[in-house]
Amino acid sequence: MSPPSLIDTHPNLTGAAPVALSYELFPPRSPAAAESLWTTIGELEATDPDFVSVTYGASGSNRDTAVELINRLLLETTLRPLAHLTCVGNTPQELAEIIGELLDNGVRGILALRGDLPKDSGKPVSGSLRYAQDLIELIRRVEQRRSALLCAGKIAVGVAAYPTRHPESPSIEHDVEVLLAKQRSGADFAITQVFFHTEQYADLISRARRAGVTIPIIPGVMPLTSLRRLKRLGELTGVEPAPELIERLAAADTDAERRKIGVRATVDLANAALHAGAPGIHLYTFNEHTCALDVLDKLALPRPARPASRLSAIARRQELVS
Repeated sequence: MSPPSLIDTHPNLTGAAPVALSYELFPPRSPAAAESLWTTIGELEATDPDFVSVTYGASGSNRDTAVELINRLLLETTLRPLAHLTCVGNTPQELAEIIGELLDNGVRGILALRGDLPKDSGKPVSGSLRYAQDLIELIRRVEQRRSALLCAGKIAVGVAAYPTRHPESPSIEHDVEVLLAKQRSGADFAITQVFFHTEQYADLISRARRAGVTIPIIPGVMPLTSLRRLKRLGELTGVEPAPELIERLAAADTDAERRKIGVRATVDLANAALHAGAPGIHLYTFNEHTCALDVLDKLALPRPARPASRLSAIARRQELVS
């Protein structure tokens, strides 16, 4: 009879892990937007997130600005950037150069996405990669060629997951098969697209685990405080926000009341995901910190203890911003 494992004899090893916290940012479109963004960055940095993702426009339309933002985050803050990268519209050679540039600058996390198809043709550009799993495999090949430079740790590759059917997908079952293919290609974790109903994250996890998906799936949560933004995202995702929430937001007399209603609904959404076993929360900030921090305050997430030196660096950064 084999002796009991260390896990069995040391119950503390199986204790609950802290909940991860992350935010999404996008590059500013004007000097005024840049000033506002860096105020937001300072406020978010004070919460000591595990990473911040940096997105860019369709077909990489503002990739240079995104890379500039990523470099500033690396040089001027304690934040760890996760760089969005899409493959539609770029050849493998072009993408390999972009990946190499990101790694040379110190990026160690990439969110690998297919990207939006060109509006005119609806098809990938000739010679470009077609699917996110192709991009994942390319990232891993570039990583392998640079393995000696990355001895301090491999690249963390994230992907998108869909709680509801992708607009171009034939079924939610197909979406899960695509997620499984991304995992097989080397994805480490997934972040969901926005969702509006409390049961949708749990349903996704149930389908994904049954299909064999084992990577962490982090719920992407949007503060539900803007009526205009809610309706717009509902159109883009093909998922209708809860009608009662839309009605309550529309009936609110003041912005403060509307914000209170939206924050409460967002907290309910995030808590439902946490109760379903979510390993973290990813907040889509839209480059605004107030509602994101309101949500965070009410969630009271169990967060890891950080070294005093790191927290002091964040405090110094806050002093420079204010």
